[in-house]
Amino acid sequence: MNFTDRIKPTDKGITTYLDELKSLTYQIPTFQRDVVWEKENVKKLWDSIYKFYPLGSILVWKTEIKLQNHRNIGGHQIADNHSYSSEFQYLLDGQQRTTSLLTSLYGGSIQGKEDFDPALYIDLTAESEDETDDETYKKRFLYWDEIDDKNGTFKRNIGRKKKFDSGLIVKLVDIKEQFETVQEKIVNHPEVNQQYNHLYWVELRRVKQVLDNYRLSFIELKGIKVAEVCQIFERINQAGKPLDIFDIVVAKTFRPKESGVDGFYLRELFDKFRETNNSKFLQIDNFDFLQVIALIIRENIAKSGIWNITPTYLNNITAEQIETVWDETKKALLKTFDFFENTLNIKGPQLIPYRYFYLTLSCYFYQNNNPDYDFLKKYFWFNSFHNSNLLSNTRHINDHLKILNSQKNGDSYAFGRFLIDKEVLRNSSYSSKGRLSRAILSLYSSNNPKAWKYTDRSVIADNFFFSTDQPNLHHVFPSNFIAQNPGKNSLSNNSLMNIAYITQLTNREISDKNPLTYIREYNENPNFENVLDSHFLSQQLIEWSQQENMPENALDLFIENRVSIIIEKLQSILSDEISFEIIDTKAALEQEKSEQIVQH
Repeated sequence: MNFTDRIKPTDKGITTYLDELKSLTYQIPTFQRDVVWEKENVKKLWDSIYKFYPLGSILVWKTEIKLQNHRNIGGHQIADNHSYSSEFQYLLDGQQRTTSLLTSLYGGSIQGKEDFDPALYIDLTAESEDETDDETYKKRFLYWDEIDDKNGTFKRNIGRKKKFDSGLIVKLVDIKEQFETVQEKIVNHPEVNQQYNHLYWVELRRVKQVLDNYRLSFIELKGIKVAEVCQIFERINQAGKPLDIFDIVVAKTFRPKESGVDGFYLRELFDKFRETNNSKFLQIDNFDFLQVIALIIRENIAKSGIWNITPTYLNNITAEQIETVWDETKKALLKTFDFFENTLNIKGPQLIPYRYFYLTLSCYFYQNNNPDYDFLKKYFWFNSFHNSNLLSNTRHINDHLKILNSQKNGDSYAFGRFLIDKEVLRNSSYSSKGRLSRAILSLYSSNNPKAWKYTDRSVIADNFFFSTDQPNLHHVFPSNFIAQNPGKNSLSNNSLMNIAYITQLTNREISDKNPLTYIREYNENPNFENVLDSHFLSQQLIEWSQQENMPENALDLFIENRVSIIIEKLQSILSDEISFEIIDTKAALEQEKSEQIVQH
């Protein structure tokens, strides 16, 4: 195929397009979202057509891939799922406009508005106030409920009903299909009296010209694979939700309920699963769930054809494969989420260092009646804090599964060497997507930090990060305090080593105070030392507050102490069976500079 034919702009007459749609030429995949149909929006749509304004392109994907489709839209049949074709034409973007155009021209039914007739009428007597008029469309385009006077009892519509009876308000489809009859009625209207240039007759011819000549823009994709189609859709459809491989799989695996055959709708399957409980982890992306299923299918169904979790292979998943593993997959996912929430005390997905943990841990929990949680804690923290990114791509997943499966099956396994750099911890900063940032905040959360004022109260709660009276990230050495009292510190106060979870109430109380001041106030509670321990904070803060003085490089010393405390915590978790190596690239660099000075 010529490269330029892969993505081809084209156009088509509006009525030709709608007629082809009714003749089953196009199909709308089941992943397309529900149409939000509003009277006002449909009128604006036709006003744009009336003025020959462009509507934006409709995206059509021509492919041999068979997807499940909506059998009808707006009460009109548009597909026959029992037919077969060597090439299908799917509307990937344009369902909203298509439904509006189809129902306003040919009538039909709108979901949730069953008693409403969506067929559109046009008032040939409506005059635009000026060239930029943007309001007349409300009077020009009408629905039957705006015309019907209910035998004279609905006084507001009596005038319009008279216009309709005399042929001055006309159904749009009649102008398209019965133009001669409509025109004859206009020509013989007493006000027109066969005057060729009369406003009403001119208006009728204009509307006929619009229906005959207005052309819709299309972008046709042909010979393009699923992954690239998703990319193209996302770039074209800037205002809407991107199309992704999950949408394609939903359409490919959809199975309507028929006699003797259960239906299957993947989106509904996931939505029902999310109702299991109120865990924030159940709100992870559909794509995450899909990749979990793909990996479990690969690991547990022989000759599945699913060799990876990339779009190419996700596209091959079948409804039958999902049905085979789904019940046990749900259990595995819930055990994974329970591990995060109740073993590690991490209450939401925003703190999980790698999203691929959902995949690897779900595979470990799948049909596993004897999970080893001490092993899992080592696994989680080893990979979260290791100096190298050990779970950032699909190749890494296979390495992880080897260790997890070995432990699960009772075989020997080894984590390898754990490497951590003090300098990396010193300079860590907050990033909602940063792996190390999430790992550090997860570790803080897992230690069940206590409130600074009410010391028997846990700071981390189930509505973590969501409720205003729940944890905030707070600078132990406040930013404004450091700005006004820089001292002789070389490290940034924005380091995550200077961050702790506290409630907003405590945050407001502390504000920009000198750490010596607020630490002294909270230390009046005899349990405050335990509070500092729960936050991995050095008791040196209390010593400084009691002395009412701290060194000029107090921030640097504080960060250094916290780095050491965190490393000690990780050492205690990973235990002696893992080779634990600590490096300090800053110290090594300073040593190298010192040696160079001596040599010179």
